[in-house]
Amino acid sequence: MPVTPGGGGHTFCAIHVGNLPVRSVARHLIAVLLAGAVLWSARTAVPPLVDAVTGAAPGGDVELVRPLGYVLAAPLSNVLDALTFLSVARAQALVATWLAVLAIAGALRRGSRPRRLVRAVLWPLGFVALAAAAVLLPRPVPRLFLGDPAAEVIDYHVHTRASHDGRAGWTPARVAWWHARQGFTATYITDHNRVFSGSDDAAIPLLPGVEWSLHQLHLLAIGHVSDFDRARYSGDVERMMGVFDALHRQGALAIGSIPEYWRYHRENLERFAAGGMDGFEIVNCAPKAIGFDSAARAGVVRLARQHDLLLVGASDSHGWGMVTCVWNLTVPGARGVQANRVLARPLALWQDRGPAWAAGLTQWWWMLRTLSWPERISWLTWIALVTIYRMLPRRDGQAGGLGILARSLGRSRPTA
Repeated sequence: MPVTPGGGGHTFCAIHVGNLPVRSVARHLIAVLLAGAVLWSARTAVPPLVDAVTGAAPGGDVELVRPLGYVLAAPLSNVLDALTFLSVARAQALVATWLAVLAIAGALRRGSRPRRLVRAVLWPLGFVALAAAAVLLPRPVPRLFLGDPAAEVIDYHVHTRASHDGRAGWTPARVAWWHARQGFTATYITDHNRVFSGSDDAAIPLLPGVEWSLHQLHLLAIGHVSDFDRARYSGDVERMMGVFDALHRQGALAIGSIPEYWRYHRENLERFAAGGMDGFEIVNCAPKAIGFDSAARAGVVRLARQHDLLLVGASDSHGWGMVTCVWNLTVPGARGVQANRVLARPLALWQDRGPAWAAGLTQWWWMLRTLSWPERISWLTWIALVTIYRMLPRRDGQAGGLGILARSLGRSRPTA
């Protein structure tokens, strides 16, 4: 056994480093690969927030601030965010991939047959619990910080429990809390076919609006609006065209929501723009819309510029999921395409890239590319701590536990 240079006894490092076999790296290959991925992804790192129109970092005094708790638990925080920003097709592929991988890994790991069977069931269930945590559990989340106190950060599309698909208990007050902690200064509430008249009795102003369901189109009516007979503007495109003037007479703006306007009316968008539609969503965080094609987005941006229309992003929150993928920087007094900047998390803008079946790998690689250096350091620290703990020697038959680490660190030196 190696001894200290002075012969005073065995050191902790000498005891354990001397016992490390050459195969230690192979035993901890996952940790080595993960640490390598965290470092290698920094070579192609992207800003944590980009302009959805230009793809560039917002610059100036705009910053996405991660709270201390978020950074300290970066591996968990980042994974939960990544599980939130998934299109339907990519979510299905990612979940199926990892349920299969974890079940097979649990079944093949050393141990008795009953233990292998238990692991083959519990490991996939652990992943299901992680996905549920991303959807349901409150946690530290990034916040948009602006140096300009006069700037407005707005969400144009959000739901409460009043919508048929809203989360139970998702009251206007909870909506305001959800937005305020992420840096929003106001939000429109746009429940399905139920007019919200506005409120100043919450953490941030809740602005009036509604989401009308018309002829294969979801139309956001932004501003003070009153109920009307939707059947009058449903059935076909000809009848629906009259809804724009009707909303304008009420003093509201009409904004098309994705994916409906693109899925069912892409050939009518020019007509909508000329006939009174005031703008289009180009980013929407809902799973059904987050995969909006980049080429389609570029086409809508060109159309909006031609007609000087508003471009917006939408959390489209229904109470499921604790973090937004988009913020709107609204310029007071401005109109049309210059009135709003859409800032989005890159991971949300990449959901149309590559085949959906590869999401089990690409989602995590893209996530790593968006990390800041404090987050990377947190990842490397957790990888090192877990690896050191797993490398500590144990007595025969002794189960893992923190007591092993405590006993090793507290071991006294024998006398000469």
